Amino acid sequence: MSKIDLNKLNKAAERQQVMSSEDGKGMFDFLNKDIKLFGGGFSDKKKERFYSELNILFSSGVDIRTALELIEEEQTKGKDKILFSKIKESIVAGKSFSQAIEEASVFSNYEFYSIQIGEESGRLNEVLKELSLFFSKKIKQKRQLTSALSYPAVVFLASFGAVFFMLKFVVPMFTEVLGRFKGELPAITKLIIRLSNGMSHYSLYMFIVIVAISIFLYIQRRAIWFRKSSSSIVLRLPVMKKMISQIYLARFCQSMHLLISSKTPLVTSLELVERMIGFYPIEVSLKAIKEDVIRGQQLHISMGKYKIYNKRMLSLIKVAEEVNQLDTMFDTLAKQYTDEVEHQTGLLGSLIEPIMIIFLGLLISIILVAMYLPLFQMGSSAG
Repeated sequence: MSKIDLNKLNKAAERQQVMSSEDGKGMFDFLNKDIKLFGGGFSDKKKERFYSELNILFSSGVDIRTALELIEEEQTKGKDKILFSKIKESIVAGKSFSQAIEEASVFSNYEFYSIQIGEESGRLNEVLKELSLFFSKKIKQKRQLTSALSYPAVVFLASFGAVFFMLKFVVPMFTEVLGRFKGELPAITKLIIRLSNGMSHYSLYMFIVIVAISIFLYIQRRAIWFRKSSSSIVLRLPVMKKMISQIYLARFCQSMHLLISSKTPLVTSLELVERMIGFYPIEVSLKAIKEDVIRGQQLHISMGKYKIYNKRMLSLIKVAEEVNQLDTMFDTLAKQYTDEVEHQTGLLGSLIEPIMIIFLGLLISIILVAMYLPLFQMGSSAG
């Protein structure tokens, strides 16, 4: 058997998925990469590539053992080589591909169950393709969200840094000069000087408190109270509320489409999506919706109890239930939500950029005016 060039196969996979994985270009694209702390874990990007390559290799008539050997050879990291080697050894030992995936412990129940259904129904290639598309869209959604938030975050940090520098170093220089001013200082000047004195005396303590709070929140990020509070705050933000909810609704619809099209029972699909969705309001709602469906209630009626699902979505799901086309309808909804998120991300970026620049300019202007105002008064008095 001739050696297969995986680079050519990867290019073919990229051409296959160009409509679903194109990303916008921008100044802050470096922030959009799939980052893992300390290099651990098996990232979504690696999973997308893994499923895409397997789909193409299987479609080319390559057996699973050879396919895994080819994928293992191209890995550059030792951990990834060991992972694929273990999966291959499990299959050689007589286990199914889904069992090998389950034992690898870096894949979710959602992936394991989808692959298992694909094996049992003889549609493994289709499931692998859908999984590849799922992770491709998931990565794109993460990048869209990061892109929308990165510019405001950078400008906010720049604003904070500029104000800190002026209060810490510039204002004290003016304070020495203003100490010779015998008249009453303007109220705004007094306020800025008090802020500067407070910054000089308590800046170290402020830094320690901010670091401590950040570490505490990072440790508690998976706690129920933190997830509930953070999602509640996000869904109250006037601009971000709609975009973030649509990102997770798109992920929910895409996951349901993959599972239902793979002939997964509805209750099982809801349970698997609940485990992997990662957004507290949808996660909690799916737990209750699953129980309602077990008791015989229609899906759209149970979903209608929660505000996170809009009326248009519920109406379409109701029609899909009546004609037994839930998988098609979820696919359509996922595409619509993805398109809306792309539009809102671009609009948000174009609106926030000038607002943040004006905000930064105003902050610096207020400090400068407060410092120069007494000097103008001194000049007027001397005149």
